Amino acid sequence: MKRLVLCAFVLVVTAPAMVAAQAQQTDPPQARPVVLQKVLVKVNGAIFTKTDLESLQIEALQEQNQRALSQLDLQNDAKLRQALLGITPALLSGAVDELIILQRGKDLGLKMTETQFKEYVDGIKKDNQLDDKTFQAALAQQGMTMEQLRKSFEREYMKRGVMQREVAPRISITEEEARQYYRAHPQEFMKPTMITVREISVLVASQTRGGESVVNVAADEAASAKVTAARERALKGEDFTALVTELSESGSKANGGLIGPLNLNELAEGLQKILGPLKAGDIAEPIRTPAGYQLLKVEAKDDSGVEPFEKVRQDVANKVQGERGQVEMLKYLDGLREQAIIEWKDDELKKLYEQFRAQQKKES
Repeated sequence: MKRLVLCAFVLVVTAPAMVAAQAQQTDPPQARPVVLQKVLVKVNGAIFTKTDLESLQIEALQEQNQRALSQLDLQNDAKLRQALLGITPALLSGAVDELIILQRGKDLGLKMTETQFKEYVDGIKKDNQLDDKTFQAALAQQGMTMEQLRKSFEREYMKRGVMQREVAPRISITEEEARQYYRAHPQEFMKPTMITVREISVLVASQTRGGESVVNVAADEAASAKVTAARERALKGEDFTALVTELSESGSKANGGLIGPLNLNELAEGLQKILGPLKAGDIAEPIRTPAGYQLLKVEAKDDSGVEPFEKVRQDVANKVQGERGQVEMLKYLDGLREQAIIEWKDDELKKLYEQFRAQQKKES
């Protein structure tokens, strides 16, 4: 499987006219090299080259390893070379499918205009708060030119256009189908428990001795007593917000100690255990924190439950259409593949591709 190991491939030839000129001249002019790409497969006349495959392989491995990779890394790292064997069949299949879809897009007359490309670029600049200079710098940092970006956008535009025209009409759903899915999958539309609290925070100063942080016992006991007394006063009916103003030492004091709403499931496990059983109006026992002591009152609590259908109608539709879309897209691609002219120039890669496609059909 040495063919799958990434390595530079550049074939330089001399144009025939230059060869003839050299035969007639004693001091021939410098021949201009012509770089030819090794073609791996042709799909309806469109080519997929060794360089194209290498680019996809490096990109996929970089995503897996969360670091930049070079061809040298792949040559010297046995694990990465082995990883290529695992990812290459899927990359080949995806590349062939993309060429088929792009050809279909051309047949449908789809073409991205300069205006649309400008809108895409302007959207990227706006979302990332970039001006022209920083945008160009960002492109350069990623090793991409504006022309490469345009080609990338155009491919996505074509694929999305084919989907919208040829597949989307097949996946529309009725109101009743949406309701049936909602009733059958209530767990997918659960809202989390949201909680809003008010806090009184009393800090305990610490000191550094011998390189370690230590707390004065008397100061700690005083802070604990202060928070405990605050809780007792609140339980007897004193206004908690007024107690925040009087006693709290945290930044939340400015807005009455209010924090939230918070997703209970996203809180630390210890806080979940403390706040989970409480109802609106309940006051927790004082909590020791790294900074001191904290007293929490549950201001509001919206328990988890299944969202009403009317509220999640679009989410339901998206889920059903997403599942149906995958099935319909596979059927659609199968039809296009049957009509496509696929000419492999590498027998080993052809074998990998056919094995992968056979396994996909078996699993579908």
